[in-house]
Amino acid sequence: MRHLKKRGAGLAAVAVGAVLALTACGGGSVNEETEKNESQAAAAGGECGDLNIIVNPWVGYTADAYVVGAVAADKLGCNVNYLDLKEGGPSYSALESGQGDVILEEWSHQTELKKGEDAGYATDLGSPGNVGIIGWYVPGWLAEEHPDVLDWKNLNKYAKDFATSESGGQGQFLGSDPTFTQYDEAIVKNLKLNFKVIFAGGENASVQAFEKAQENKEWLIGYFWEPQWVHAEVPMERVKLPPYKDGCDSDPAKVACDYAETELKKVGRTDFMDSDSSGATLIKNFTWTNDDQNLVSKYITADKMSPEDAAAKWIADNQDKVDAWLS
Repeated sequence: MRHLKKRGAGLAAVAVGAVLALTACGGGSVNEETEKNESQAAAAGGECGDLNIIVNPWVGYTADAYVVGAVAADKLGCNVNYLDLKEGGPSYSALESGQGDVILEEWSHQTELKKGEDAGYATDLGSPGNVGIIGWYVPGWLAEEHPDVLDWKNLNKYAKDFATSESGGQGQFLGSDPTFTQYDEAIVKNLKLNFKVIFAGGENASVQAFEKAQENKEWLIGYFWEPQWVHAEVPMERVKLPPYKDGCDSDPAKVACDYAETELKKVGRTDFMDSDSSGATLIKNFTWTNDDQNLVSKYITADKMSPEDAAAKWIADNQDKVDAWLS
């Protein structure tokens, strides 16, 4: 765990101040606002208490976490803690230890999920509404000028064009964060591609590389995914790999196929989800779309808003969706 952020009491004070300001301007009374919030909390279950949201290191997940966290704190009075952790093992360890209550965007860690379910500390809560798409991408200019690069069978003839000082004469394939769900080194090896995987280190570095490659017409092929806000601003095209079939990624060392499209999951700490907390009910009801997530991600990344401000803007503009989570 890198750090722990808390919010709840301070937001409650801000909320009271906002209500008083509305009253002074002729809005609803303090009592009316209090009754409304109390009724929402009652509909969602019992008192919330602590809500410990695990946050994995990509901006889409940050969007999930801070929108849910803001609703939980402002509407239900939860004391919200954000735990920054890597996906997979570290996140499931937090569920097991009780430090974390929910993973809002689970990407294909079936082994860890099954272990948690079998041991009784993890519960599959179904989809938050997002569909995860991982694949190999090139910048739009390259796909337009060399359309055959979109078929993996043609990649070796272009290997020299993708070469960099780091790839040692081979084509460079730009990986992202090596802790993400990825099989790129195995795919390169098993498809006999003359490429070397160089890891960028994380989401921001990958985004910047694709932005630069599009702007400067540089050769680039790399791991990327959706939902991700940058697709709305930087054209990218997905390279066609051998199609995914059930089980083709069961042995990570033998993968020679494309990534599966994945309906993402919410995973809760079982004891928390079985409690009477209104926060647990909110987590169960939370659902939105790739477009919703991409918009909040854009506020954070392109518009330079804080996660708190980005969440507040989206909530204010989508009160009908928020009300459905609380009903």
